[in-house]
Order: sequence, then C-alpha cells, then structure tokens
Amino acid sequence: MEFAIDYILIPLVKIALLLAVLPLAVAALTLFERKIIAYMQVRLGPMRVGPWGLLQPIADPIKLLLKEDIIPAGADRWIFVLAPVISVISAFIVFAVIPFGPEINIFGKAIPLWITDLNIGALYVLSISSVGVLGIILAGWASNSKYPLLGALRSAAQMVSYEVAMGFSIIGVLMLAGSLSLVNIVKAQQSSGVWYVFYQPVAFLLFFICGVAETNRAPFDLPEAESELVAGFHTEYSGFRFSLFFLAEYANMITVSAMAVTLFLGGWLRPFPNVPWLGFLDIIPPLFWFIFKIIVFMYFYFWFRASWPRYRYDQLMKLGWQRLLPLAMANVIVTAILVVLLRG
Repeated sequence: MEFAIDYILIPLVKIALLLAVLPLAVAALTLFERKIIAYMQVRLGPMRVGPWGLLQPIADPIKLLLKEDIIPAGADRWIFVLAPVISVISAFIVFAVIPFGPEINIFGKAIPLWITDLNIGALYVLSISSVGVLGIILAGWASNSKYPLLGALRSAAQMVSYEVAMGFSIIGVLMLAGSLSLVNIVKAQQSSGVWYVFYQPVAFLLFFICGVAETNRAPFDLPEAESELVAGFHTEYSGFRFSLFFLAEYANMITVSAMAVTLFLGGWLRPFPNVPWLGFLDIIPPLFWFIFKIIVFMYFYFWFRASWPRYRYDQLMKLGWQRLLPLAMANVIVTAILVVLLRG
C-alpha cells in the first residue's frame, strides 16, 4: 500500500496538477505580455473582454477551438497532425525533473515538490528540448508550402547554432555543484550560501541569450518572421493545432526561465540563504520565490519583444558561432582552472 501511494498515487497527482496549472499559466502570460507591451508602447492592450480585459485569456482559446481546422490538400496529413503534438509533449515532459520547492509535510508525510529527481536532470532537459524542434521541422515540411519550409529550416539551423553554446554555458555550474541533478544543484547553492550567478555571471548571460534563441522569441524569431514568411513554420496551421504550437512556445519559455532560476538563481531559495539578518525572508514560502523569479524572467521575454528589432539571418549565425560559442568555451576553461586550483 505504501509503495502504491509513494510511487503511483502521489506522482499521478503531481502530474495532474502540472497539466492543469501549466495551460492556465500560459493563458495568463498571454494577457500579461499584451498588457506589458501595450504599456511600453503607450497603449491600453486588451480592454473589451471583461474588466481591464481580464477575460481575454478565456476568449482566445475559445476562439481558436471554434475556428475551422484546415489541412492543406497537398500536405502530408499524418505528419501535419503529429507535428504540434510532438512540440507540446516535449514542452510538457521537461517539467518532470524541475524542482519547484523543497520537501513539504502533508498529513505527516514528506512530499517533494518535484515529480522525479533524475541524477542526469540537466542533461534530460537539454535532450528533450532538442526533440521539441522536430515538431517545428516536421510542421514546416509536412505543410508542402515554401514559407513553412523556410521557417522550419531556419529553426533547425538556429537550434544547432545556439544549443551548443547553451550546453557549454551550464558546464561551469555542473562543475561547481558536482552533480547533474537539478535538486542537488539547488542544494549545493544552499550549502555555499551564494547563488551560482555570482560565480558564473558570463554563463548566466550566455544561457539566457541562448534560451531566448532556442524558444524562437524576439529578437531571434526568424523561424516565424511574419514580415518575410507570413508566419513561418505554422503558416498553414489554424484553429486547435495552431493553439498547440502557441502552448508549446510559452511552455518552453517557462522551461528556460525555470532552468535559469534553478541553475543560477538558487531555485526555491531566498536571496543569500545563509545570511542571518535576512532570516525574516523565510516567512515567504519557497514556492513563491521560485515562481517570482520565473515571472521576472518572463518579463524580460516580453521586454525584448517590445523593444528589440529582429536580427538578420547572417547576424544570427555570426552571434551564435563567432561570439557566444567561443565565449562559452572560454568560460568553461577558466572555471575548470579555478575549480582545480581552489579545491586543490
């Protein structure tokens, strides 16, 4: 009975909560994005649906569900249907290893605020994120249209260009923590009393830039590029299937933000966890700190979209291969030397 509760019932409840909360979070973020961008551009944003436009996140999915779902006559039907499903599944299953908080006590039972703690959690996140781009590539190819195909090819090249630098950017953190487990990385920051962003500021900046590029967000939104490709890889999609790509994009943005928080900003830890005179901050639940940090990162996503122009494609490639990758490799070398000297 105890085995069924610990390894079947509790994980299923966590998965159900995640699947319920994540789409709601995405819906709320769409409103926040439109409001924040409107504020930056001296506009009001959504105002018609509900007070201050608060019901707009409900109206949008209803509209998408009611719209006609069109499959182009020349499309590869099965792959066309499967592509958005691949993107959504890969975006959601990443959250299985992300720790939202420490263990909590419910009815005398210690329950960790993560679904599972893999000893290769960081590698798992990177690998599953790579699978997500397959949905974009398949969508562009299966549409049998030149604009989606160009967007898909851009996405593939962009993923290759920036994922290498992203992988190098987290190696310094892994060397400091001595573990690939995301839970252990947070606990290592708690033991040291310092967030890893202070030890790895260059890696932190590199990770976030690469994360924005990996999620195809402005100023790296070349796979969509409406001024050139209509809507890029999802030009031929409509209705519910289009909403799946939309859901996957925002879920991936949350993933990048959650990983940045976990690897560099102490996860669920309050600022400077070992400083005694900041002990009054412990009254704030750890889950709040984690969510608050993610919201800050999401704000930067929206800020970039409102203020930065899109890169040209040659600029995109040059930044990834000639700037970020050498800098990430140099950071790994310097970190390795310092770790050996300090621990030796």
